[in-house]
Amino acid sequence: MELQRIEKLLDKYFDAETSTAEERELKLYFSSADVAPHLEQYRPMFGYFAEAGTQQFDKAIPLKPVKKKLSVAWISVAASVVLMFGMFTYMNMEQPSQEELGTYEDPEVAFQETQKALNMLSKNVNVGVTSVNYIGEYEKSRKTIFKE
Repeated sequence: MELQRIEKLLDKYFDAETSTAEERELKLYFSSADVAPHLEQYRPMFGYFAEAGTQQFDKAIPLKPVKKKLSVAWISVAASVVLMFGMFTYMNMEQPSQEELGTYEDPEVAFQETQKALNMLSKNVNVGVTSVNYIGEYEKSRKTIFKE
């Protein structure tokens, strides 16, 4: 009779429908020496619950308050200083002169410098075009070999 009651209580326990008194009865049953062999698998679980209920927290808790507002204040002050330094540096920078911008008074010199720049650009573009031609040849041979 008692075994049937324990099995019903276990079913209720796993369906989360037991009261605290019924759970106490289960803990008491599984802590006794005469547990049915087919219910032995539940003994460690209920033993753990009984042991866990008696444990006490014994570590000291520090009661010193942490001052976080002070650190936030220092961060805002540091950010303000960095911002003002950046603005001061930007305002005092010298503006580039006309010579630094690459402008020329003599149109003939300007034309020659433009020709130099365009020649250099043309050489670099031709190197890129040559590389693309190699890729085209590679694609032709790949298609010949793999025949898609």
